[in-house]
Order: sequence, then C-alpha cells, then structure tokens
Amino acid sequence: MATVADSQKILDGALPSDFTKLRAALKPLVGGDLSRVVFVSYGNPALAAPDTPCPGGRDGFDVHPGFGADGERLREVAEFVNAQFLPKIKALALCEGRACRDAKDRMTFVDAHQRAFAEHGVCTRSDDDPSFDRECFSPKGESFNRNPANAATDPMACGRGASEFRPYAPRQRLFRTPNDAYMTGNFHVAQSLTQKALNKQGYGWVQLLLASVYSGAFHPSAEGQAASSSGRNRSTRGTRSSKNLCLLCFLCSFPIE
Repeated sequence: MATVADSQKILDGALPSDFTKLRAALKPLVGGDLSRVVFVSYGNPALAAPDTPCPGGRDGFDVHPGFGADGERLREVAEFVNAQFLPKIKALALCEGRACRDAKDRMTFVDAHQRAFAEHGVCTRSDDDPSFDRECFSPKGESFNRNPANAATDPMACGRGASEFRPYAPRQRLFRTPNDAYMTGNFHVAQSLTQKALNKQGYGWVQLLLASVYSGAFHPSAEGQAASSSGRNRSTRGTRSSKNLCLLCFLCSFPIE
C-alpha cells in the first residue's frame, strides 16, 4: 500500500533501474531480442468513463463492513495512473529517451485495449448486466443480510440464493469487485467450506475479509482478460507470436478505506 506521492518517488527513482534488471533477466529467454517480449498493460479499474474516475462509496464493496472507496483518493489515483504511471511504463518498455543502449532492448508494448477498459471499471453498471447483479448488488451498499444468524447461509438481502450468482456471465464491469470476488470464490459451489466457517462464532468477519480480498478483487474478469488478449493478438499479428514471451502489467489502483 502506498500513497500517490510514494508511488511517484518509486516511478522516478527505483523503477527505471529495476526495469534494467528486468531486461537483463529476460534477454537469455528470447535470444537477446526483447522485441519478442510483449508487454501488455492492464486497464485502469478506477474509471467510470474515459477521464472520469469512479465516484467512490460502498457499491461493490459492502461484503465487509470495513470496505469502502474514497472518491477523492480515487480521483488522485486515476489521474496518476493515466498521466504518470502508464506513460512511464510505456516509455521504459519502448526505450524512449535514454532508457536503452541497444535497439534490441525495445519491447513490444500493447495498450490499444485501454480504450475498451475506460468504460468498464469496477463501478460501472448496465441494464444488460445479469439479473442477479441488478437485483442483488445494491448501489447504496445494502447488498447483504445484516442478521448474523442468517447471513452465513442466506447472505443476500434481495432474497435470491447466493448460488445464483454467475461469475463468468457478461457484465459492464471488466474487473471483479470485492463482492464479485467473494461470491465467485465461495458461492458457486453450494455449502462451501467458507459458508460453513461463517457459522462459527467470532470468525465470520475474518472469513469475509480473506474471501473478498484473495479471490481476485480488482483483477480483470474473464471478459477483461479476453480484451487484453485480443489487444495483444492484434499487436503481434504477423510475428512469431508462438515464440514471444508475454508480460502482464497489473494496476491495482483502487484505494480502500
């Protein structure tokens, strides 16, 4: 965890030298030709629309009482990622300025898919989202049953069964929220171990925390991964793609309160 100021220091300080070490480590794997390294940038999960950060709040975060997104911090982070981080990463990968000594140090950088992600951040919704999402994930952060006696086996305030959640169905957001991550990891199989553990006195909040954080929160969904792969394939069409080495640059830019 770091502030924008801390991240800027790393970006200007340690990152360029670390990138040099990365190049040295990768060269033996690609015969010294780093153009065979396809550097695929992940989209920014904090955007509601192009140049518009998510507003913050508990939408998508209310699986745990301690979660929430701060709107002002989101704005700062989204601006930093778009204006500072991504351009810096691209410049390093493409050897812009004095980043490289050898022309073979230039990687293949893929970012055409960024436009697709700009309207599909974690806060985005659509009338075409699955009915479970529209009926059960509350924009106000009131998605879950607050009665601890019933929440373990009947967690949704909407009255629908949690096993009705479809983790791989198409939806507007291309990133998993903590709510998505928790549901994906624990309710696609009925009576999972976590459901049983939630029944144990005093341990429920710990299970909620771990399940909602370590089950893919803020990572691209299956559709998001497909969008990244499509961008990569378009950029490498006509090359020796089967012999390329693909790197993924993941951005987790969603500050949690």
